[in-house]
Amino acid sequence: MKKFALPALALALLLGPAAARAGTQAAQSPQSTDKTAPSYDMRGQSLVDLDDLHKKFVSLANAVPPDKYTWRPAEGVRSIGEVFLHITAANYNIPALMGAPKMPEYMAKDFDKSITDKAKIIEELNKSFDYVHAAIEKMTNADFAKPEKSLGADANDGDVVYIIVTHAHEHLGQSIAYARINGVVPPWTAEAAAKAAAAKKSPPQE
Repeated sequence: MKKFALPALALALLLGPAAARAGTQAAQSPQSTDKTAPSYDMRGQSLVDLDDLHKKFVSLANAVPPDKYTWRPAEGVRSIGEVFLHITAANYNIPALMGAPKMPEYMAKDFDKSITDKAKIIEELNKSFDYVHAAIEKMTNADFAKPEKSLGADANDGDVVYIIVTHAHEHLGQSIAYARINGVVPPWTAEAAAKAAAAKKSPPQE
């Protein structure tokens, strides 16, 4: 993934001449002149990742008891329910960076605090993953190279999709930690443990 302009500029100003020399060397490296078409299908893989994230988020959200949705590790930090709504909003708002329709109701700063009902939060979470999946599914492989100058001189729509996926992975890890603190084992982990235990009890086949 290409580095965006602003972080790169800030780093260059911080490091001074050393950064400039490093940048010149990087520009002259074989990697910078490599024009080989990538073999990695980012469109297909991002959809696979999103569908897996969708399944895990919803199964975890279902496993957390309703009274734990307001639990937060400290004052001023998002609660369990607010993290789920944060992901919901991001699934609508990040695609807007590459031209997807903006959804004003999800862009409100207090959206993550606007719903407290567990069933409604899960419904919104489901809808948001369906939305972002559809947005990426409509893209062609060529669309991933479409420039997005607002994000940096070398940024493109592939960078936006990368942000969507990595952002969801970040908050899935956070949600797993919050669940475990509250005594909730992720359902897919519990299922794998049950299968492993059953396999140990099964008599060896002759």
